[in-house]
Formats: sequence, structure tokens, C-alpha cells
Amino acid sequence: MALSVETESHIYRALRTASGAAAHIVALGFTIFVAVLARPGSSLFSWHPVLMSLAFSFLMTEALLVFSPESSLLRSLSRKGRARCHWVLQLLALLCALLGLGLVILHKEQLGKAHLATWHGRAGLLAVLWAGLQCSGGVGLLYPKLLPRWPLAKLKLYHATFGLVGYLLGSASLLLGMCSLWFTATVTGGVWYLAVLCPVVTSLVIMNQVSNAYLYRKRIQP
Repeated sequence: MALSVETESHIYRALRTASGAAAHIVALGFTIFVAVLARPGSSLFSWHPVLMSLAFSFLMTEALLVFSPESSLLRSLSRKGRARCHWVLQLLALLCALLGLGLVILHKEQLGKAHLATWHGRAGLLAVLWAGLQCSGGVGLLYPKLLPRWPLAKLKLYHATFGLVGYLLGSASLLLGMCSLWFTATVTGGVWYLAVLCPVVTSLVIMNQVSNAYLYRKRIQP
């Protein structure tokens, strides 16, 4: 028996609301877990995993969910207000990522270790650089008069697409970081698999939210 369009719409909204709530919880929970594990302040390196998880797991996830019609924590704000909150969260994420990158570079210098010797390091550097470019591109959306020859709709589409790529790069860096000696020496067994699942879950939710952002209204209209 086929479901009515209205029923499909309700189910679709409910699933997106549930997945968005899960993303909020998982992103925050993972960041707290890493902070407890790293014990920030116990060493110079201890700040690196905390800042990177804060940037790529929590702040970026929240920045992208700001625009979700079902799971945004700022639904009461106008579109313009949410856009500014998105930019602030992204900027904070970039600052945390840059600080985390700088500290791990300093840590390696003190130990005399080579830089970018692992896939985790390479992916992390690429994710930070990509985040910087994304924040720069976001200025054009905040102030569209700076790019008068570009249609605003296309700018939004490009920004969302490249933003999704950047988020996935950050998630990949987190996943590779959980394969490092530092992480695997402390976290083993089922807990390790649960930790690895966290960036996977948030990435799937964000992919769904972003990919459907421009198709949402069309899909639920009769």
C-alpha cells in the first residue's frame, strides 16, 4: 500500500530530526571523550587532539546543522542570523584547527621528528587549508556585493559543495588520527570501534543534510 505524500513528508522530517539530534549528541560526546583521553595541559601534544576534535567534530558539525530546518538549535533566528552564526562557528573551528596544527608542529620540532610523515598529518594539513579557503569564500556570501558578477544561488551551491568536501576531509583526518600509536595505545577493543563510528555517523548525517538542502522543498511538495 503506497504512502500518501503527506505521510512521506512526516516520515522524512522525523528521520531528519532524529539523525540531526544524533549528530549533535555524537559530535559533542566524541569531543568530550577525546578531551578526557588527552587531558589537555598535561603536555604540549595533549592540546592537539582536543583542539582538532573541537574544530572538526563539534564546531563544524554545529556550523553545518545551523541551516537544518529540523535539527538546527537556532531555528528561531532569521536566515541572515543563522548565516552569521554559521560563519562565526566556522571561524572558531578554523582558529582551533590552526592552533592545533601549530602546536603539533612545535611538538614535533621539540622531539626532532619529521613533519607530514603520516597520512593523518597530510590529511589534517589539507583539511585545515581547505577550511581556511572555505572561510574566505564565505565572505562572498556574507557580502554578495563583493562578487556582483556571480549569481547568489550559484555561490551558495559552490560553497555548500566545497564545504561538504572540507568537512569530509576533517572527518578523514580524525579517523586516521584514531589509528595513531597515541590513540590505539589507550583505546582498544569495542571502545575503539565506537570512537571510529562517531565521525562516520556525523559525516553521513551532514552529507544527507547538505545534499538535500536544495531538493528538500521539491521532494515534499505534492
